[in-house]
Amino acid sequence: MAPDHWSSLVMAGHRETAMPQPPKRLTPSNSPLDLFGSEVRRYRALVDHSIKQLADKIPYSASFIGAVERAECHCERNFAEHCDAVLDTKQALSHLHDGLFGDKKDGFPEWFRKWPAVEEQAGTLKVYEPTVIYGLLQREEYASSLLFGDREATDARLARQSVLTRTDPVAPRLIYVLPELVLWYDVGGPDVMRAQLQHLVDAIGPRLSVQVIPNGVPHPGNEGAFVLATLPDGKEIALAETAARGIMMDTREDISRLKDRFDAICTQALPTSMSADLITRTIGEKWNHEPRTRLAQVEP
Repeated sequence: MAPDHWSSLVMAGHRETAMPQPPKRLTPSNSPLDLFGSEVRRYRALVDHSIKQLADKIPYSASFIGAVERAECHCERNFAEHCDAVLDTKQALSHLHDGLFGDKKDGFPEWFRKWPAVEEQAGTLKVYEPTVIYGLLQREEYASSLLFGDREATDARLARQSVLTRTDPVAPRLIYVLPELVLWYDVGGPDVMRAQLQHLVDAIGPRLSVQVIPNGVPHPGNEGAFVLATLPDGKEIALAETAARGIMMDTREDISRLKDRFDAICTQALPTSMSADLITRTIGEKWNHEPRTRLAQVEP
């Protein structure tokens, strides 16, 4: 399974405007996330900081801070520590984080925990995923099926997807390449697959391209999934899949090798418009009816 079979941090983005909407009302007793978010907001308000002012002083974006305050995502203890230092809480948020979340890691393996922070900073993401639909583009039902109904892991993955819809800062440019076979793998049944593939087509836009490698076309993408992230300062970081885990890498040699492989894979993929047509045809040919084998299973 690709790096996105599991996730780590989550992040959400809503633009802070000159005339902000009233903050979401939180009921701290509803959940640990609500309680923690309400306390972050309370301590921030006590020192008369806007979300942007806080973001300027800690290594987290305004969109992520807002998501934490709205109880839309988890955060690492480091986030609480940075807020404590800036807001002069006398470690109140770190202590609260320990009490509420302890050693919970949101159902994510340790190796993945740093990657979503890279996604949040990235200006460009180049993705090759040969097994399933890439996690940032999965619908809830598709993700839940892959994650065997794990609610916490599914919510985390979905929340992380907001990096693609934020406006401040602008969403990363996503270039996504996948083999045609991924469109034919049954994940959750025909209804789930129809909706998932249509979502993939609908997601295509100026900052998001999808390119499909037709079945039978040889390409150098048989060694597993990988993602290449380019940060605003030009630094490049990759996450590559192994049989046991994903590995983050940033050495020049590793990045160069993966960039060459990605370029070679892309030369065998259809342009985005033709890929969208192929996905749409696959919906009609494969997923617009219940397979006979499934019907046979429910017949008396």
